[in-house]
Amino acid sequence: MTDLHLFTNRYQRFQPDQGAPVRTTVGKPRFGLPYDLAGFAQLLAPTYSMLKMAEGPYRHIYLERLEAHGVDLISEQFAEIADKAGTDRLVLLCFCDLNVPPPDNWCHRRMFAAWWEEQTNQEVPELDRPRQSPALTLF
Repeated sequence: MTDLHLFTNRYQRFQPDQGAPVRTTVGKPRFGLPYDLAGFAQLLAPTYSMLKMAEGPYRHIYLERLEAHGVDLISEQFAEIADKAGTDRLVLLCFCDLNVPPPDNWCHRRMFAAWWEEQTNQEVPELDRPRQSPALTLF
């Protein structure tokens, strides 16, 4: 499959109609998932040592790693996962909740998305949206 559509989301917010769920984390979820993962995008996973880093150093190292792997190798990994899953929609998953206030609302999945968009001109939308508060009805 050559025309892949990439998205990002949290493990906890993924819905099967979004596409094939793909792990991008160095560790597997320790909680039960109500769906099976379609694959592991190992080239996108940070290292264990990066997990305790502040955003600046983390971003620097992570982007260096993406550059070292390159678009072609990452595309090959995506194509293998998509072929196995039988879909052209991959949802790249991790644990981070981006609906928290700064400075804790950053994540490698969105760093990857920005890098990928810059390299390929292909948008990688985020599917994890803030919870909507019920509308107040005034009488």
